[in-house]
Order: sequence, then C-alpha cells, then structure tokens
Amino acid sequence: MERPPLFTEPSSDAARQAFALKPRALIDKAMTVAEAVERFIPDGSYFCSGGFGVNRIPTAILHEILRQQKQNLGFAGHTSTHDFELLCAGNLTGRGQTLSRVDISYVVGLEAYGLSPQSRRVLQSGTVQTVEWSNYALALRFTAASMGVPFVPTRSMQGTDTFNHSPAQVIVCPFTGEMLAAVPALYPDVAAIHVHEADRFGNCRFRGTSVSDIELARAAKRLIITCERVVPHEVMRREPHTTQIPFLCVDAVCEVPYGSYPGNMPGEYASDDVHLRNWLQVEQDPVAYEAFLQAHIHGVKDFNDYLERCGGLKRLQQLRQREVLVGEAV
Repeated sequence: MERPPLFTEPSSDAARQAFALKPRALIDKAMTVAEAVERFIPDGSYFCSGGFGVNRIPTAILHEILRQQKQNLGFAGHTSTHDFELLCAGNLTGRGQTLSRVDISYVVGLEAYGLSPQSRRVLQSGTVQTVEWSNYALALRFTAASMGVPFVPTRSMQGTDTFNHSPAQVIVCPFTGEMLAAVPALYPDVAAIHVHEADRFGNCRFRGTSVSDIELARAAKRLIITCERVVPHEVMRREPHTTQIPFLCVDAVCEVPYGSYPGNMPGEYASDDVHLRNWLQVEQDPVAYEAFLQAHIHGVKDFNDYLERCGGLKRLQQLRQREVLVGEAV
C-alpha cells in the first residue's frame, strides 16, 4: 500500500545544518510583528502555531500572515482551532491560497463553540493536501525533532484508519520483535509561540499547559516569539530555572500585549466567547464573512487596531477580570 506523502523532510542531518546557522550570541531580537512575518515566513513555508485550542495562541502573527497575503503555506494542525480557522480565511476569499498542505490531528472544531464553516469549506474544496495523525502522534513528531532524530517508535495509531491515512510506517523492534509505528520527525520551517514574558534576546517563560511548545521551540528552524511583555534580561537571569524556551531557539521577539486575544492567556485574561462565536456565525455567509475580514484584519493597521475594533481597553479589562475571578475561585 502506497503511503501518503510527507510534507517536510525528517532528516536530522539536514535539520542540523539549518540549526548550525543560528547565532549563539546574545543578540537583540526585538522587532515588530510585521517585520517578523515578512522576514521569517516566506511563501511556501511550513508553519506551526503554538498553544492549545484557544489557549495561548499567537493571534497577532496569524493576522499578519493574512494581511501580508502569504501563500502556499504548510501547517501542522495539532490541537488547532481558532488558529486554523484564521489561516483558512486566506483561502476561498479571492486572496489566493494561504494554506496548501496540512498535517491534521485536530482542526475545524472550536470545542464548545462549534465547527468552523470556513474551515470546512477549505478542506472540502479539494485544494488543500491533507494527511492524518493522532494528536499524540503529531506531538511525537515534534518530540523526535527536538531530540535531533529522524523518527520515534510508538504504539499510537496502529490498527486504525488514521494510520492508513498517514505516512507513518510499521517497523519491527530490534530488541523484542514487537511491531511498532515509526513516526517521522517534524522540523517546521518556522513556528510562532505566544508566551507571558521574554527578554530581548529570546529567553522565554509562560504559565499554564505547555502542550508541545517546548518541543516545538526546539524543532523549528526559525522561531517567532510574541509575548505579553518584554522584561529586562536581568529579571530572567535571577530565576534561570523558569526559562522554558532559551534564546538559542529564538529568531524574533515581538511584544504584543493581549496577543492571544480572542483566545485566553492563563492568569492574564479569559477568552472572548462572544467574539469567537461571532466568527462562526459570520462565516456561514461568504459575503458577510468577506466584509468581516475586511473590517477586522485586512482593513486594520495592526493588531492593536484590531483590539480597538473588538471593544478596546474596556473589553480587555472585562476579560482580565474574568480570568482573575476564575483563578481566585480555583
């Protein structure tokens, strides 16, 4: 049986050559979101978005990808909800094709909010190549890359239709003779991760679930960090054990307060349920959807302008208060 295609090269030797070009010195990497997207996400790149569902997603980067009309991107759909929904906005709207190939484990659904009509239209259009993985298997692909190996063995997906629709291969364990699935490493061309704090050199820390972001940071050939706030390097050095992503992995640092909106940021602000449901509602009508995108993404100057159009400081303070109240209740 012919296996589905791999969208990225799993060779650890090839990845090492790319990583060898990254600077090892403490270099000031602060820049705007627009500069980071223009510099590090060329057309045709394979892109990964950090976070989980609507939790700690790099929304500002995703918006800028649409504004700059990046084309033919690959994407890892690992626990991807609003981030995948956003990238699908670049397809079927007369603006070319933002997505061309997707590794899928969880997309289209926005959990309790419902299914994205636009995401469904894109996937049903036949214009995007897809292969399937379990959530765990796709996470293991980042694990393999972070280890610097071309694959890892697992029992996940064996005996399932998901395995048949993936490029994974069956191998025999050389020690026990057991049948295992070989899951190839995933080395993205570029990834974007939103964190609570970073210094200008790229040392980062965040709170809440890490999902696969620690592995993703070490797997990506280029890494864009957006953060709620930039802190002095001396602050990071006082508690070096709290640094989850070191500067060696990072290529750009962009300070973007409320940068996960309308998603949530643990301990900072809750997700904007009203706005997320509005996305799903307006997507049902392609004409209304195009007008919505013009008003909220293509027709705004930057992410701050988007926040203003979504209620500005008053709405953001409400979301911050709601997160604080939930934290106190817990």
